[in-house]
Amino acid sequence: MAESVTPDERTIDHERLPPEIWVLVSAGFVIALGYGIVAPALPQFALSFGVGAAAASALISTFALMRLLFAPVSGRLVQRLGERPVYLIGLAIVSLSTGACAFVSGYWQLMVFRSLGGIGSTMFTVSSLGLVIRISPPRIRGRVSGLYATSFLLGSVGGPLVGGALAGLGLRAPFAIYAVALLIAAAVVYFALRNSGLVAPAAAHDVKPMTFRDGLAQPAYRAALTSSFANGWALFGVRMAIVPLFVVEVLDRDTAIAGLALTVFALGNALVLFPAGRLSDRFGRRAFVVAGTAISGVATAVVGFSDSLPVFLVLCLIAGLGSGLINPAQQAAVADIIGSQARGGPVLAAFQMATDVGTVVGPICAGLLAQKLSYSAAFGLTGVVLLIATGAWLAVADTLDRAKKDPAA
Repeated sequence: MAESVTPDERTIDHERLPPEIWVLVSAGFVIALGYGIVAPALPQFALSFGVGAAAASALISTFALMRLLFAPVSGRLVQRLGERPVYLIGLAIVSLSTGACAFVSGYWQLMVFRSLGGIGSTMFTVSSLGLVIRISPPRIRGRVSGLYATSFLLGSVGGPLVGGALAGLGLRAPFAIYAVALLIAAAVVYFALRNSGLVAPAAAHDVKPMTFRDGLAQPAYRAALTSSFANGWALFGVRMAIVPLFVVEVLDRDTAIAGLALTVFALGNALVLFPAGRLSDRFGRRAFVVAGTAISGVATAVVGFSDSLPVFLVLCLIAGLGSGLINPAQQAAVADIIGSQARGGPVLAAFQMATDVGTVVGPICAGLLAQKLSYSAAFGLTGVVLLIATGAWLAVADTLDRAKKDPAA
């Protein structure tokens, strides 16, 4: 029997996205692509100044730390200035600091400019999320979140491929290319959104502010912080730091297989990001975050017990599918909580900080467990963290009704 679809659901499926969304999605792809070009070259560039592997790794940690420390300030700036100005200033800071990296003559100069890049990065991240929330039609927030996440994923995957093709230009070239790409993205966003009626309200002084305390009073927001932390721990932390070590030390394969595992995980993400976001507009946010954290949690916990490459890759794919279900739905839920009539800079900053904290803490805890006990324990703990997020979402009501009652709907 064919599924019964109401006229209202058909309207949601065919509702057109505002042109401003496509501008932000395109800019997001360029930004992620450029970051993917720079990321592989950064450690080698640091080593060229005669420092060790620890100092080269510190560049990545410092970037993440500056994002974490400056996130609250970014939230307040969004609250005071509006999303678009902070978005453009953040892009400019990242562009100029990255361009300066191409001309440094020593390691400490590189450290300073990368740190400045971390500040601009969190300004861009918090404000872009706020801008997407503000201009997205409430009825299709999930679809927009899925599209935005997909653009970043495709850019992140494509960046290293482009970077590899540019390897012959030297270690400084990726930084210069990324800087120019960011300036172009900032210019496109500035001119395309300059006279937008949708974006204009973001700068209005009479927009209702939403504080972090306001957000924390909402059970669904507390659940979103939990899943954001868990996703940062598993996806951006353990996945990137522990999986390559597991491949080499336990499966006894070379680092190329580690890259294949990460690609398979990204493929799982890409397959479900957009469909999950679109379907969350019809069936609700909670079901997808619950399913995503549960699937990813179980698959990640079992990864540590795999002893064959085919089983390992299948589990990576399943974990990627689960992870892809989480992001669009939880971002849409946060958008439902804030609403189109409020400015929630501090709320968004804390949401982003939860991911960053998980990214920092996850690899440390999992790494210690892998060293002192086993990789099974490391992946098992990561799975438990994700399943705790599952429990947190099971205990709260869905936020989709808020989207349907939004004045902009």
